Amino acid sequence: MDVKNISLFSGICSEEIPDLLDCIEAKYVNYKKDKLIIEEGSITSNFGIILSGKARSIKWDKTGRLIIITLIEKGGVIGVIIAAAEDQCSPVSVQATEDSLVMLIPFSKIISRCDKNCQKHEKLLKNYIKSVAEKGLELHERINCLLEPTVRKKILTYLSRISKEKANLTFTIPINRNAMAEYLNVERSALSRELSKMQKDGVLEYHGNSFKLIK
Repeated sequence: MDVKNISLFSGICSEEIPDLLDCIEAKYVNYKKDKLIIEEGSITSNFGIILSGKARSIKWDKTGRLIIITLIEKGGVIGVIIAAAEDQCSPVSVQATEDSLVMLIPFSKIISRCDKNCQKHEKLLKNYIKSVAEKGLELHERINCLLEPTVRKKILTYLSRISKEKANLTFTIPINRNAMAEYLNVERSALSRELSKMQKDGVLEYHGNSFKLIK
């Protein structure tokens, strides 16, 4: 992924980005599929950006059941909130779901004033604050999904969010049925049954990972 297309560097001239990356001591780390990028309970001072691959933030409940908190696509950020919370343990793990390349950046280099007092560093800090706000809203939407009382409402909450992001009633979701069931915190069989009912009721149409919401 071209770094200039990452939201953290929005508004910064592409010619200035290499010097900026040196200034903030960005480094690149490869993670194999299923490897943990951040481990629950650990303290991290770095946040990351997925340059290639995908990841998910996860935790296990008291019964040992896996709960998916967020899904992170290419260009998505990792640990922007916990990196800013000094000496706080991460409440979740972040796991690569594909072989992934991650850019890691020390939080201290984002908030430290640049010796050159350059405008690009100021813009970087503003973009970071925006990323924190967006992550907070994403987590809020995730909570709304988990709090829905029925399988149907959970499905509609998730699909409506994807539809809004894509600005289209027809779209493809980035996860398979097993992952979708885990994300919605429902049984796979219950998910399949409800999707079939929703299609029969004229609420949506679907084939594989392709969906169409019917208004």
